[in-house]
Amino acid sequence: MRHLLTLPLLATAIVATAQTTTQAPSPSSDPLAPLDFLTGTWNAHSTSTTGSAAADVTGTYTFRRDLNGHALDRSTSADTCHGPNTFDCSHHDRLTIFSDPNALAAHHASLLALYLDSEGHTIYYTVSTPDPNTAVFLSQSPPTAPHFRLIYHLEGSGPTAIMTGKFQIAAPGSTDFNSYLEWSGTRH
Repeated sequence: MRHLLTLPLLATAIVATAQTTTQAPSPSSDPLAPLDFLTGTWNAHSTSTTGSAAADVTGTYTFRRDLNGHALDRSTSADTCHGPNTFDCSHHDRLTIFSDPNALAAHHASLLALYLDSEGHTIYYTVSTPDPNTAVFLSQSPPTAPHFRLIYHLEGSGPTAIMTGKFQIAAPGSTDFNSYLEWSGTRH
């Protein structure tokens, strides 16, 4: 009789163990998922009236998953560019976004980004998503250096959705960000 009671308990334990180990991971287990609205190739147009760069630029930028989905990369290209002599129209850059749970202690964020460009600039960002259609990149600059903020916001949905972007700068010690360059465009 004792063996008869043990058998159903053992079978229940095996089924419970099998259920917990074969469950699919929840969508929240993908730390980059909140940034999926960025994925794709986007047209970009900036005018000299939007930002202190005083440049008219058209081009595209692409966000795509890389490294088995563990990174989100952005690459850019300019098709036309007219700006003052201080604006580099041959500018190219890369932005790689990744998750690092160990960064919480130092940066109070687990989504980070590394920006590199053809002018030799390097910017480390923390990344937040204040709402499902907005991503904010905030530089991790020392107090004596300028701070940078990069904002992407998706307006609307479907083929007519517009992605807007802003690259902003704050003077050392200030939290007052001013736009250097702003752009917008639809999916390419």
